[in-house]
Order: sequence, then C-alpha cells, then structure tokens
Amino acid sequence: MSPNYIRSFSEGCLRPPTVIGQFHTLFFGSIRMFFLGVLGFAVYGNEALHFSCDPDKREVNLFCYNQFRPITPQVFWALQLVIVLVPGAFFHLYAACKSIKQEDILQKSSYTGFYIFSVFLRIVLEVVAFWLQIQLFGFKVNAIYMCDVGALEKKFNITRCMVPEHFEKTIFLIAMYTFTVITVILCVAEIFEISCRRLGLLKTQ
Repeated sequence: MSPNYIRSFSEGCLRPPTVIGQFHTLFFGSIRMFFLGVLGFAVYGNEALHFSCDPDKREVNLFCYNQFRPITPQVFWALQLVIVLVPGAFFHLYAACKSIKQEDILQKSSYTGFYIFSVFLRIVLEVVAFWLQIQLFGFKVNAIYMCDVGALEKKFNITRCMVPEHFEKTIFLIAMYTFTVITVILCVAEIFEISCRRLGLLKTQ
C-alpha cells in the first residue's frame, strides 16, 4: 500500500465525515482508551496476587481465581475496543483504496449506505459486548466469592475467597457500562446526523 493510501486511511479514521463521528473518535480514542489503559491497570493489575481463599494455599487460590475470572476485565475490554474499531477501519481502508474523499462520503448514496452500515455494525458489536459483560462480570463485585473446589478432590467443596478492592472494581464496571452506552448513543446520533444531511436539514460539511 502506497504512502498516499496510508495517509488517506489514517485521516479517515481520525476525521470521520460527520461532526458526531469526529466526537466519537475523540471520546473513543482518547477518554475510553486512557481510562482503560491507565486506571484499568491500577484497579486490576494486582488482583490475582491479592486474591486469597480459605485455606490460603496457592493451588486453591489459583483454581478459584480462574473460576472467578474466566477472562480478565482488561483483556475483555481491550478486545471489545479492537473489535468495535474493525467496521470503521474496513470502511476507511475501502475509502482509501478507492481514493474517496471524506467530504464525498455523504454525497453518493452507495458510499453513504456503506458508511451507515459500518456505524450500525459498531452498534451491534457494542450491544453484544454489553451483554457479554453482564454475563461475565455482572453489575457489582462482592467482597466474598464462594468458590466450588470440588474438582480439586478436597474434603470441602465450597470455600470463601476474598476479592481485593471490590468497591473500586464495582465503580470501574459501572464506568465501562456507561462508556458503552455513550458510544452507542453517539453511533445512533451519527446515523441521525447523516440522515438529516441527506434530507437537506443540515448543511453538508
């Protein structure tokens, strides 16, 4: 791919054709990623080390932590961010290869439809991620986790485990839910902005 294609691709990703799309890029790329990268590491970085069960043995702690966290929240949210970026990245790659200018996307129906489809796909992926987050993490992190250790062939089947910094993790969970809701609202608003521009209710950039 030539440098011109790379430049067009990067400009398209950083400067979408709509005002709300540009705000979404700023919110998504800056605030959400910063929140996850910096604060997420501070909250979840030492969780496995401080997760302790009764009896406090390494094999029990490790077994119960894997049961408590089938996937770590940082990995889940990082995957969510990457996957949600894919539809837009494909569109802007297509636009770069076809030498489509950003200001022309809202002028031709085929380009506009393709772009709206990529935004709609982002909404679907965000909603799916929201549902998966509920299934994996719920809305609250309890201080005590009851672990089933029957598979370890111990005399006891249920043991109590202490979850470190559970209140901070609850706040972080709510924040990530909020970010998902905001991005979905922005995507819906972007489709509405495109519709208004196509109908002539708003001036095209």
